[in-house]
Amino acid sequence: MNWLQDLFGGGAYNLGIDYGQHDFPGPELARIAQTQDGTGTPSKSPSKPHLSLATFAGGCFWGLELAFQRVPGVVYTTAGYAQGEEPNPTYDAVCAGNTGHAEAVCVYYQDSHSQGVDSDTENGGETTTCSYETLLEVFCDRIDPTMRDGQGKDRGRHYRTGIYTHSNAQETLARNKLGSEQTKYTKPIVTELEPVRLFWPAEIYHQQYLEKGGRFGVKQSAEKGNSDEINCYG
Repeated sequence: MNWLQDLFGGGAYNLGIDYGQHDFPGPELARIAQTQDGTGTPSKSPSKPHLSLATFAGGCFWGLELAFQRVPGVVYTTAGYAQGEEPNPTYDAVCAGNTGHAEAVCVYYQDSHSQGVDSDTENGGETTTCSYETLLEVFCDRIDPTMRDGQGKDRGRHYRTGIYTHSNAQETLARNKLGSEQTKYTKPIVTELEPVRLFWPAEIYHQQYLEKGGRFGVKQSAEKGNSDEINCYG
């Protein structure tokens, strides 16, 4: 950061993303990251406390985000960067390995285990709920948890897999799930399991990327319950 930080007054990595231009929950997640001291992202949305938060890293965030978009009970998703050291990370900096972040997806969902589940009128009055266990299942179905620093043909530390928990309850469920998954593999599981630190939204063009048409302009359905194969690169 050095001379660039001195020159621009905030570091090279905060120049490219105007979080205020994002749809919800991008601005909320950015505000949390900018005002927290690294102790983590809350387990519930500050502005919509009936929604719980969950964060996962599973290689390229495009395909993982679409998989979660399709889950009934998931209300919002945001592609972004988690578990890194530098504030305000950009895609170029993360891909260059300069920040320590993983490409990740933050999920806002109506937890079936929560009390006082409410509807989200800004998102069509969605009242369907889902469990954290369901999100874990979707996540595990999409990754090879024995592959270190990569998924598929993608390689790099930012493509690592991880379950980044927002509460002790999530940590317990995730640990149990990884223990169950280990019985399916001969190699050890290397998926990270740790409390979420700060989650920074990615650039707008990464958000709901495959639903919007991806690289080749071919839109992929985010309809709830859709089971079409996901083409991770559009």
